Amino acid sequence: MSKRQLAFIAAFLVQLIYGLTFTFANDVIDGGHIRPFGFILIRVFGACCLFWIASLFGPKEKIEPKDFKKIGFAAVFGVALNMLTFFKGLEYTTPIHASVIMVVVPIIVLLLSSYLLKEKITSLKIVGIILGFSGAIVLTAWGKPAQVGDNILLGNFLVLINAISYSIYLVIIKTLTNKYHPLTFIKWLFLFGLIMVLPFGYQEFNEVEWGEFNSYVWFSVAFVTIGATFLTYLLNPLALTQLRASTVSTFLYIQPVIAGAFAIFMGSDSLNVIKLIAAALIFAGVYLVSKKN
Repeated sequence: MSKRQLAFIAAFLVQLIYGLTFTFANDVIDGGHIRPFGFILIRVFGACCLFWIASLFGPKEKIEPKDFKKIGFAAVFGVALNMLTFFKGLEYTTPIHASVIMVVVPIIVLLLSSYLLKEKITSLKIVGIILGFSGAIVLTAWGKPAQVGDNILLGNFLVLINAISYSIYLVIIKTLTNKYHPLTFIKWLFLFGLIMVLPFGYQEFNEVEWGEFNSYVWFSVAFVTIGATFLTYLLNPLALTQLRASTVSTFLYIQPVIAGAFAIFMGSDSLNVIKLIAAALIFAGVYLVSKKN
C-alpha cells in the first residue's frame, strides 16, 4: 500500500472518529457530568501527556525558533479556540446541527488557500460558497431546540466559529508537516494549547464529581481524549504529508452522515425537514466548490 493510500485512510479515520464524537461529547455535557470547558481541560491535558510520551519513540528533530511562533498560532486555532467553541456549542445545539455546520470547512479552506496560495476561485465555486453558507444560515435560524436549555442560534454560531478556526489550523499545519514529523511539533502544539485553555477550564474541572461517573461516561471521556484528540491530531498531519489541505478537508463531507446516523441510533438527536433542507444546501455547496471545471 502506497503512502498516498495510507494518507487517504488516515483522513477517513479522522472523520469517522469525529462523527462518533459529536454524540459522546454531547451526552456527557448535556447529562451534566462535565461542563464544556472542564471537559476541554481534561481532553487537552490527556492528549498532551500522550503526545509527549509518544514523542520519545519518534524522530529526534529540532524545531527552528522561528517556527515556534507558527506552532503558537496553530495552538490558538487548532486547540484553544477550536475546542472551546466546539464543546460550548454542543452544550446548546445538537449533534446533527453541529456536524452539518462543520461541512462548511472545505469551503473555508478553499477561501484561505485562494488568499494564501493565490489559487483562482471560479464562478462555480462562488455559487457553491453561497449555497453552503445559506445552508448553515437555514440550520442556525430555523433549528428548533431538542431539549430544555438548548439555544440553537448560539450553539450553531459557536460551532461555525469552531469550523472557521479548524480551517485556519489545517492551512497552518500544512506548512509544518512539510518540514517536520507530526510528533515533533504536535507535542508543543498541545503544551501551548494546555496553557491557553487552563484559565478557562480550571474552575469547571474542579467541579467534576468523578464518583458519579458510570461506565458510559468514562468510556465517552476516554474516547474523546484518546480517539478524538490524540489519534485525530496525529492522523491529520500524517494525511497532510501526502495530501493537500483542501483534499483532506473534503473528507468532512462524510462526517454528518456518520454523526447523524449514530446520534439517531443512540437517541441523542432526531431528523426533520429543516435539517434535511439545510444539509442539501450545504452538500450542494461543497460539491460545487470541490468540482473541477
